[in-house]
Amino acid sequence: MTDFTLQTDADGVAVITWDVKDKSMNVLSLQGWDDLDACVTQALADDAVKGIVITSGKKDSFAGGMDLNVIAKMKESAGDDPAKGLFDGLMKSHGILRRIERAGMDPKTLKGGKPVACALPGTALGIGLEIPLACHRIFCADNPKAKIGLPEILVGIFPGMGGTTRLARKMGAMAASPFLLEGKLSDPQKAKSAGLIDEVVADPLAAAREWVLSATDADIVKPWDAKGYKMPGGAPYHPAGFMTFVGASAMVNGKTQGVYPAAKALLSAVYEGALVPFDTALKIEARWFTHVLMNPSSEAMIRSLFINKEALEKGANRPSVPDQRVSKVGILGAGMMGAGIAYVSAQAGIEVVLIDREQAAADKGKSYSEGILDKGMARKRVTQEKKDTVLGRITATTDLDALKGCDLIVEAVFEDVGVKAEMTKKVEAVIGEDAIFATNTSTLPITELAKASAHPEQFIGIHFFSPVDKMLLVEIIRGKETGDVAVAKALDFVRQIRKTPIVVNDARFFYANRCIIPYINEGIRMVKEGVEPALIENAAKLLGMPLGPLQLTDETSVDLGVKIAKATKAAMGADYDDTTDEVLFFMEAEGRLGRKSNAGFYAYDEKGKRQGLWDGLSEKFPVADAQPDLHEVQNRLLFAQVLEAVRALEEDVLLDIREGDVGAILGWGFAPWSGGPFSWLDIVGADWAVETTEALTASHGARFETPALLRRMAEDGATFYGAQAAKAA
Repeated sequence: MTDFTLQTDADGVAVITWDVKDKSMNVLSLQGWDDLDACVTQALADDAVKGIVITSGKKDSFAGGMDLNVIAKMKESAGDDPAKGLFDGLMKSHGILRRIERAGMDPKTLKGGKPVACALPGTALGIGLEIPLACHRIFCADNPKAKIGLPEILVGIFPGMGGTTRLARKMGAMAASPFLLEGKLSDPQKAKSAGLIDEVVADPLAAAREWVLSATDADIVKPWDAKGYKMPGGAPYHPAGFMTFVGASAMVNGKTQGVYPAAKALLSAVYEGALVPFDTALKIEARWFTHVLMNPSSEAMIRSLFINKEALEKGANRPSVPDQRVSKVGILGAGMMGAGIAYVSAQAGIEVVLIDREQAAADKGKSYSEGILDKGMARKRVTQEKKDTVLGRITATTDLDALKGCDLIVEAVFEDVGVKAEMTKKVEAVIGEDAIFATNTSTLPITELAKASAHPEQFIGIHFFSPVDKMLLVEIIRGKETGDVAVAKALDFVRQIRKTPIVVNDARFFYANRCIIPYINEGIRMVKEGVEPALIENAAKLLGMPLGPLQLTDETSVDLGVKIAKATKAAMGADYDDTTDEVLFFMEAEGRLGRKSNAGFYAYDEKGKRQGLWDGLSEKFPVADAQPDLHEVQNRLLFAQVLEAVRALEEDVLLDIREGDVGAILGWGFAPWSGGPFSWLDIVGADWAVETTEALTASHGARFETPALLRRMAEDGATFYGAQAAKAA
């Protein structure tokens, strides 16, 4: 069975249909390339064929891209000289697409070729757009739900099958940059307006057939193959083009801080390719794509942000129990967290009961959903009917009896053991015996909270990240007595609301906060030591962290940090390290609580826009004359997080390194270019990690002590993902 099939009709139109039988959306495999090549070669050689149409056998899509599982394994399957093997394989693919583009025409006269059109039923992403870009005309169905674009940059690579070179030459570097450098996706009408595709029609296959039968020799010559071609917006040596590339280089480095290899490689491929003929430009693109595939960062990003993320979303660690999808959820507490959970649940088609002590508070919680939907309507992404349907699923009330019939309860009340225990008992008296009770908490031990439940095996922790409607991760915490059904219920619920779940065992701060808090504390500790705050913040950003530790504290609020510090001290007693308390408590006393008070480690204007670090910080905590090396600051910030991740794995809080990596990136933005803490350790090597942590321990204390697991790995020359692969085998 082949992924591409060829049928020629009585009019001489050869229709090549792409249909991967075991997939809901087409993805291209290595065999698929050969199948496509065979069909194209056959159609071009057949004198009875007047034109070719490439389309999809799927109803609403053309293709979702290249199979990233294949891309992830390309380097290891490329032979003894992987760089050469990768480059040769890429050039073979370029040859296939170039054969489509030239379509048998005479290379000198550019005549005698066969028109090739592409008919898109809907979504065309990645290679699903690169193949159409090699065709002579692209027709797409008027399907507003379809997405057209090249999102490769988002998973650590770039369009390397001609998409980068063709789009830059088709649109110009400036116009192409949002689609190449940002992975921007468009619906068909916007894609046509931008110049990604040519026509939006009711029946793309019929329109494509009609076009290939009437196309002339001139219609099928690409601009870059015609004499006198000039790049839109100017080539790099043109004054206008020069300014474009200077600006693009600054923008890329500003956004990526130089840690994402794909963005720099893409820009290099466009710049260098624009200086040479088209076929040479394709070779340059292939070389830069090979460079990216050889970089361990790209491999790690693909593994974590696609392969592992998808596996977790499909239930890689789900207990073997029957389907536990939620039909009716009760949410206790209509504050920001509860309101957000209500929205994503109703959006997923789940009936919601939103409870609060006062009706006004419950109504306000429901209005949060209304506000989001109104914004969607203003952007023409939500209809009035959709808004009414979603809001109709939410019942805002003070009446606990409304919880009858709920199969899942999500408690999101004040972060206090006593308050949560009281709500647990009240609600369990109302709900059915089979209902699962989930508590949303970021720090309180689940096993302790479960003591208030009459059914601890049905009690589980669900840690949402704020804002719920935007954050992709949900951390599910299994208490000592939590049963498999409760875990499956939580996982199925998270899948329903289209979030990515990780499951961890119960321990103080669970997994995410266990790693985030040391990162924040290390930054604050350095402020107290006299390290220049700007050095701390910029060191973090140069690592690829989205926020420095001081800005992150402002975003989450200083008073929350104070509450966590007090609670941790009460729980740990003499073992508590109070080094950072002086800074936090000073900020709270000054009323500088972060963004919410328009004053924190940063200064803000009256509209809440950051104006830079607060000058008063250095008055209280003077900056030392001697400043540490940038790399030392970066190592402290990274290892503060990474060592906690390793310890969580050692202590069986974290059970799967995939969850550790995906959770770190989605939960708090841990350097996405690295693939997560465990992938990062595999990149730098256990030997270097041990050497560095020993040096940090000697100069900064026991918090940097090397975990025994990491030391053993260094001795054995092992890696985390190598060990996982061996275990799987």
